[in-house]
Amino acid sequence: MSSDFSRRKFLQTSAIAAGGLFASNTKAIALEPKIQSAPSKPVGANDRLRFGIVGVGMEGSALLSNAIALPGVECVGAADLYDGRHTLAKEITGNPNLQTTREYRELLDRKDIDCIIAAVPDFWHKQVVVDSCQAGKDVYCEKPMSHTVPEGFAMIEAAEKNHRIVEIGSQRVSSALVAKAKEMYQGGAIGEVNMIELTLGRNSPTGAWEYPPPFDLSPSNLAWDTWLKDTPKIPFNPDRFARWRCWRDYGTGVAGDLMVHLLSGMQATLGWNEAPRSALSLGGIFRWKDGRQMPDLQTVLFDYHGIPVYVRLGLSTETPETARFMGPHGIIDATEFGIHYSSQSGKDTAPSYYDMSFPEKMRDEYVREWHAKNDPRIGKEPLTAETTYTGDDWDDYKPHLWAFFEAVRSRKPVVEDAVFGNHAAIACHMANESYFSKRQVFWDANTRTVKT
Repeated sequence: MSSDFSRRKFLQTSAIAAGGLFASNTKAIALEPKIQSAPSKPVGANDRLRFGIVGVGMEGSALLSNAIALPGVECVGAADLYDGRHTLAKEITGNPNLQTTREYRELLDRKDIDCIIAAVPDFWHKQVVVDSCQAGKDVYCEKPMSHTVPEGFAMIEAAEKNHRIVEIGSQRVSSALVAKAKEMYQGGAIGEVNMIELTLGRNSPTGAWEYPPPFDLSPSNLAWDTWLKDTPKIPFNPDRFARWRCWRDYGTGVAGDLMVHLLSGMQATLGWNEAPRSALSLGGIFRWKDGRQMPDLQTVLFDYHGIPVYVRLGLSTETPETARFMGPHGIIDATEFGIHYSSQSGKDTAPSYYDMSFPEKMRDEYVREWHAKNDPRIGKEPLTAETTYTGDDWDDYKPHLWAFFEAVRSRKPVVEDAVFGNHAAIACHMANESYFSKRQVFWDANTRTVKT
């Protein structure tokens, strides 16, 4: 018997057993979405939640459409620096008399507005959230929570000092799929997690933020200098307005746009609510050489209390969005529309190929003894568990918005509060700092800073 044959036979036998060809237990289960139930009777005018929205762009228009579809919720005002979006807000709400303004503080001054939805570029998040909290408004803020590390802590302070509900908009935190993955993990499905892989790839101009600016955009219908805030003053530039994620002054790149969703889902699944110890990032601008500063390919290796978390984000090759949780008892693969679980025993399913080092007589004796001790009785073969759960898109807006509105009503805390959102954002800032500094970076919790 050749050594090569013995080893190959062992690996093939193990693979067959792990694949469930000896005996399988495969199930597919559809999950009900974590969504609101309609009230048993019409909601009176005095019981309706009234919100104002700040930012009615790509993300804001989706949030607005989904929010007004929820029972007992009404939009009564919209703010945006581009006048074309005033028209859009009226179109979405079906209310030609909806108050629209370039000055979001007008919404904060209104006593009839209970809360704010903020869907503005990253570099505006802190200002709108802090102002909303100080005005006594609860606020739903799109991800990533902050544009810089200090901004995140200022937002937490504003929420706590003013006793405000703040929810950050990584919608999958409220999805039925993530809830199921959490239940499975806490139930010991894979044992203690020892590795996480988070991956996502796009391959299109739109996926790379090459958005077409509105045709009529001009300094006459956009408050350009206001939009620039405290960033360097530059001449009017429609591409900067529409594609702001490409520049460090305004956005946080693939980390803040894509990775933050994966990290937030990971935190919710595993019950982690912390910043990573360290981050090491590699990447570059390989395809979209359009003047952008942020990488179009970014890989990161995080250390979360000793557990490696690997992230790959790319804008040049389409790959499924997947969060893979690995442990000694199996794997949980979480995707946009499903959770797949496959169990692993962690035991040999055939005699060890180390027997290739035994003399023939010893090898034969070892093989006989192994089978005598380990072969299952006929009809008692172990089952390989394979279970798939399907559900609504884990980035469906409605469940997460509903969690926010219910918190506004009840004053009960939300899962993705300012502390949770800040931890996910810190990881993104660490990844970007590592990328630009070309070295590993570390989180210093005492000084609340990223250090090299």
